[in-house]
Amino acid sequence: MPNLLNVDEALQIVLQHARRLPKEAASLTSALLGLVLAEDVIAEHDSPPFAKSLVDGFAVRSSDGQRDRRVVMEIVAGTMPERDLGTGEAARITTGAPLPAGADAVVMQEHVEPAGPDSIRILGEVRAGQNILPQGAEMRRGEMVLSSGTAVRPQEIGVLASLGKTAVWVHRQPLVAVLPTGDELVEPGLTPGPGQIRNSNAAMLAALIARAGGLPRYLGIGRDSPESLRPLVREGLKCDALVISGGMSVGPLDLVPRLLAEEHVIILFHQVALKPGKPLLFGVRDRSLVFGLPGNPVSSFVGFELFVRPAIRVMLGKVGPYWTKLTACWSEAFRYRTDRPTYYPVRLWWENAGWRVQAVPWLGSADLRALCRANAFACLPAGESQFAAGDAVDVLVGEPPW
Repeated sequence: MPNLLNVDEALQIVLQHARRLPKEAASLTSALLGLVLAEDVIAEHDSPPFAKSLVDGFAVRSSDGQRDRRVVMEIVAGTMPERDLGTGEAARITTGAPLPAGADAVVMQEHVEPAGPDSIRILGEVRAGQNILPQGAEMRRGEMVLSSGTAVRPQEIGVLASLGKTAVWVHRQPLVAVLPTGDELVEPGLTPGPGQIRNSNAAMLAALIARAGGLPRYLGIGRDSPESLRPLVREGLKCDALVISGGMSVGPLDLVPRLLAEEHVIILFHQVALKPGKPLLFGVRDRSLVFGLPGNPVSSFVGFELFVRPAIRVMLGKVGPYWTKLTACWSEAFRYRTDRPTYYPVRLWWENAGWRVQAVPWLGSADLRALCRANAFACLPAGESQFAAGDAVDVLVGEPPW
């Protein structure tokens, strides 16, 4: 559409102004999940620190071949061998226990039979290195195990714990203020009066911010007057980002764009060629990012996923794609007409080695319930879209659909 930025153009403007936040120390807890390392993590010791058995069985010397062995000791995990292993000897060993010097193989106990009161006979071949994890096989002392820029998952937390790292440097989480606006809003715990609705956007946006890795800060409801909005906007501009919902269009009570300009926010765009969510604003003041999302909840949701979440990823120090886009096939015929590119709620699943997609009932940008039935958005171009069952369509996935 003329005079409107498309989604990619608008996103590039957002990304040009989003900045990675400074680093801070963080303790080794589940709160690290989703944060990004701001240091290289170096192994201070070999792992494992000794050659260890991968099974319960008997540690032996492979050079002894098929001869019977005399069992001379038992080694359990958490203890060290009493002595070296000599020719013709074996040691009973448990999973994870260190091998005695001289041993170079472990035979599973299922592959052994008694050959006397203190002797065993091995059934099958013995190969050097079998059922052994060598010292330093996982990591060597001085090796870089995790690099700066790594997003922390549960497995990274496990590796950090194994290295004895009780704290690490990460990029700071962005503090993101949430400001819903409108005289019609009441908080969820209250009963709406005539013409009023409950404030669903604040709770939804706070949850989206937390899921993206930010720290939400709820400012309360801004009423449709400069006296109510101005102090809340000023408070929000102290944060790394401010997300405002409502008041973005051109009606007499849509005060937000004018008020932001009065607070020296540089507005970089105000409309985007997408549906739902055309009256979408982005601006900056100093190092604060300002997002103005439409008040209808599905529009707010789509605007957040397309623009706010990518900005939070940059502030966290994350790299890589901002969304997951894939191709799926319609499970049934679907027809839709739109005046601008549309993100239509759909249900996505894997079937017969391919992605399948089905439109969910959707009444438009105010129909938040439709998103509870959906787990992705079909990307539909402007104009008439007519799909037969089996036709392909591009799908945007904010979170994994499985």
